[in-house]
Amino acid sequence: MTEKQKKQIAGASIIILVLLSLIISWFVGKPLLKFVSQPEHFRAWVDRHGLWGRLAFMGMMILQVVVAIIPGEPLEIGAGYAFGAVEGTLLCIIGATVGSMLVFLFVRKFGVKAVEIFFSREKIDSVRFLQNTKNLNFLVFTVFFIPGTPKDILTYCVGLTKIRFRTWLFISGVARIPSIITSTIGGDALGIKNHGFAILVFIVTLVVSAIGLLVYRKFSIRQEAKADEEVGQG
Repeated sequence: MTEKQKKQIAGASIIILVLLSLIISWFVGKPLLKFVSQPEHFRAWVDRHGLWGRLAFMGMMILQVVVAIIPGEPLEIGAGYAFGAVEGTLLCIIGATVGSMLVFLFVRKFGVKAVEIFFSREKIDSVRFLQNTKNLNFLVFTVFFIPGTPKDILTYCVGLTKIRFRTWLFISGVARIPSIITSTIGGDALGIKNHGFAILVFIVTLVVSAIGLLVYRKFSIRQEAKADEEVGQG
């Protein structure tokens, strides 16, 4: 196979994936979020389907990570409501880790064009600090550990770095726990009608996420300025 044919196949694959992502977002993503946003119906559906309901939910989480434009918080809250805080957190982590693994392999295969399916070049450039190979593992773990950071684009851009696959699996499974568990605890509180505690959890989560996002933005701006300075000196 010639280099030109390889490029044509890669280009066709990217176009097909873009179309599939749009179709999935419209015909699956919207009904999925509507379904989870009705917690009583969602819990009843889970109770009726037992193990298959749990497997289906993990499939929803995988889909949410792969199709980055589908928000994850409603699914995490729904998991806490339907399964409880502990089981809901475990299911979310497993689904998110598998989804992150698929995204990583996908980006490693197709490169930056795969990331551009969901994100503009400007957004991709905004996470240039991930190219810092000296402290890469620590940086990736930190930004995933802090609630409020834009994990959707980071999940895709990690595949563009030199991070090892097994290291990424560990980070995607462990570092996501704080942001996931706050949502599932809130969902669990709603499920047991403890509305006061649920509101408190969501308020605290909102405040922590806002602080985390602010810290992340300041950090990324500082790293971008540092990278530009190094380029200028070079």
